[in-house]
Amino acid sequence: MDSTLITNARIVTDGRQFEGDVLIEGDRISAIGGDLSARTADRVIDAAGRLLIPGMIDDQVHFREPGMPDKGDIATDSAAAVAGGITSFMDMPNTRPNTLTQEILEDKYALAAGRAHANYAFYLGASNDNLEDIKRLEPGRACGIKVFMGASTGNMLVDNPDTLDGIFAHAPTMVVTHCEDTPTILANEQAWRERYGEDVPFAAHGQIRSVEACYKSSSLAVELARKHGTRLHILHLSTGRELELFSTQPLAEKQITAEACVHFLWFSDEDYAEKGALIKCNPAIKTAADRAAILQGLKDGRLDVIGTDHAPHTWAEKQNSYFKAPSGLPLVQHALPVLLELHRRGDLDLELIVEKTSHAVAERFRIEERGYIREGYYADLALIDLEKPWTVERDNVLYKCGWSPFEGTTFHATIDMTWVNGRLAWADGRLQPGTHGQRLKFSA
Repeated sequence: MDSTLITNARIVTDGRQFEGDVLIEGDRISAIGGDLSARTADRVIDAAGRLLIPGMIDDQVHFREPGMPDKGDIATDSAAAVAGGITSFMDMPNTRPNTLTQEILEDKYALAAGRAHANYAFYLGASNDNLEDIKRLEPGRACGIKVFMGASTGNMLVDNPDTLDGIFAHAPTMVVTHCEDTPTILANEQAWRERYGEDVPFAAHGQIRSVEACYKSSSLAVELARKHGTRLHILHLSTGRELELFSTQPLAEKQITAEACVHFLWFSDEDYAEKGALIKCNPAIKTAADRAAILQGLKDGRLDVIGTDHAPHTWAEKQNSYFKAPSGLPLVQHALPVLLELHRRGDLDLELIVEKTSHAVAERFRIEERGYIREGYYADLALIDLEKPWTVERDNVLYKCGWSPFEGTTFHATIDMTWVNGRLAWADGRLQPGTHGQRLKFSA
């Protein structure tokens, strides 16, 4: 059995920090202690005081496979993920074809097997006409049921009230929602078109996909979940107003939870002047006050997890005018560096970052034996040097789309090594050969 001993690490897990060693045997953590130097291992890595945390579990990515190979695929963008300390991901159903049947869902799992560099799971999508497929879903086959309660790709806008009610009433697993009210957005678009024609400024994006559009849809989702007792997880909260919908009670007591995303913690509408289409995403990045409220929501427990909503598009597509430029930005390689930069600024504790990116995701989605540094758990780990600055440049971006909204930004923390299932997946600035993720397992 292959083994690795990591010594002299600054370990962050289970709400505490401590100095210690971690022994990996096979794909599991076999021992954690203050001094394991007497234990034999195939290799010894001296962490020299660097930070050792459980790898991030990203509850929301769009790796674009199948159907959009020019934007990204499971192999390329999971490689970028492990470079960023992400060891597991959950991929969204708005691929081509949309993941609306269990047969297409299993096809996606087959695409990931042997190609994904991180552990993986996939959502079953909802539409106005696949309620019977949703009812037949066996819990554990998908990480959740994704409902677009706002404009989406293909046949995935669910705007039929009876269908929505049926999904919330009969979902055999957690319902995960994108909440924006399409009629509100369309009316706002028309108003801005009347002022600017097709040349609407990108700075209008947060007013078009407005606070009102988000709140109207999020409050409906919460209302339906309370009516039916549904396990509900609302993605990418972008407004301060929506926080009033959520509780500060402990995660284990919640039926309704919400996610913050890294770009809403970093950017505000003041950045549209420089970044334009590069930070156009749905829901929209809004004001600095909304950003501050989202940060506070993480601290007070109203927001439960941090994800990326990684959604790459080609550079050429992003050069278009407002209505033609697609929404979404690539994020998995740079999510943890963003959060660690916020820690450096004094905005987030390390324990809170680990809780929101690993522990809480594992608990909320009922992922088996991942998300913590614990004996017997899978060895999904990231070793981080908090004092090793680097600058995001086009030639060190690993996304298949080839660009990042953070280009030119200097981060002070570097992901030195990433382990996936006990195998070294990223080290010395390079993807390591022969490392593949596993299909995530979910308890009932």
